[in-house]
Amino acid sequence: MLVLLLLVSLTYHFFYWIPFSLIPVDGLPWIVPIISMICSVLIGWYVWSRSRSIPDDLPESFFLGAFIIGGFGFAAGFFGPMIFSPGANQGPLLGIFITGPLGFLLGGIGGIIYWLVKKRKNEKIVPV
Repeated sequence: MLVLLLLVSLTYHFFYWIPFSLIPVDGLPWIVPIISMICSVLIGWYVWSRSRSIPDDLPESFFLGAFIIGGFGFAAGFFGPMIFSPGANQGPLLGIFITGPLGFLLGGIGGIIYWLVKKRKNEKIVPV
């Protein structure tokens, strides 16, 4: 549950700041929090619905691992420099450009490895 709350919060802030810092929305400032909330609720719903059971196929396992580990990587890289080095003006960029995407990739690879190990265990235990 704590992972889900952290993931939804981080997703909201990510979608609030990253895409809309590049896309101007001068006439419609209310659209930014709405789109950010929709994205964070959809990713939170996905992780909540998939974390109750072990994923059965490869894409589900990949995205579940990628969202969870990527969220933690983004949080560590984004908020860590703000806490430990508040004077650094480019500290949060670590989470945006390095630890977030790297965590997403490593989490996806970990999800694939998990799925392959689970598949191999299920192949060995075949009822006669």
